[in-house]
Amino acid sequence: MSNEQHTLVVEGGAMRGIFAAGVLDAFIDRKFYPFDAAIGVSAGSTNLIGYLAGSFKRSYQIITDHARRDEFMNIRRYLKGGHFCDVSWLWHCSLDELPLDIEKFLQRGIPLTVVTTSVLTGKPCYFEVNRDNMNDLFPASCAMPLVFRDFPPIDNEPMTDGGLADSIPVIHAYEQGAKRITVVLSQPLGFKKEESRFPNLLKPFFKDHPELFLAVSRRSKQYNDALDFIASPPKDCKIQIIAPPANFPVSRFTMDLDSLNMGYNQGFNAGDRFIAESLIRSDAVTTKAVL
Repeated sequence: MSNEQHTLVVEGGAMRGIFAAGVLDAFIDRKFYPFDAAIGVSAGSTNLIGYLAGSFKRSYQIITDHARRDEFMNIRRYLKGGHFCDVSWLWHCSLDELPLDIEKFLQRGIPLTVVTTSVLTGKPCYFEVNRDNMNDLFPASCAMPLVFRDFPPIDNEPMTDGGLADSIPVIHAYEQGAKRITVVLSQPLGFKKEESRFPNLLKPFFKDHPELFLAVSRRSKQYNDALDFIASPPKDCKIQIIAPPANFPVSRFTMDLDSLNMGYNQGFNAGDRFIAESLIRSDAVTTKAVL
């Protein structure tokens, strides 16, 4: 048995989160909980709370049902000045209709950190989930600016989508002591985020929040820096990657149920393969120790 801290990191990506939902359902199905800590961003954070609470297919139901309702994604409401994606409604409605086993999550003993972005500083903020803060944290981490028109406060500080400042928090996990990191990505291997060709077109939308605009401007670099860290981690850190295949059919706002089901099944199969490979590695280590 290794004494290295093993952290599970799950990227967000709105409807692309269906892949992680499948991966984590495979983990739940096989009672696979080898992690010492977990960190999630946006949809990755809501996927993780379902996993740690042992709620099989909860995230699948939220993405394929609740997130496809007009109450969540509504262009007509947006054009009238409302939210395009109402993440607060999504969190609270799904919590009412698909209750979480909070006691099981707390008893699991795997601390969950949720990432948000400070509107005031443009920097990432990391909060450990507890019984009292979860109903504020999850909507804040998912609150994409412009498409969700509010900035939910955490400790009286306005917050927005954690993916703006730290989309794939592998470097933070390492800095917190993780020597093994399993990361679930929302894009196929080889993806790189391209810089916006016309960043100043967005500037008027952030005229009251200059630091947040800087975070938006830096997003491609911080995203690609995380990918570089994953590709070439420090010598004392091992990183395992679970990523969608090249034919992953889901984008940020995909509503087509067949595409979502395909993405979920791809995730479930990838999770199953990861467990099988982990068991093989574990057996190899045990055999080597015995020899």
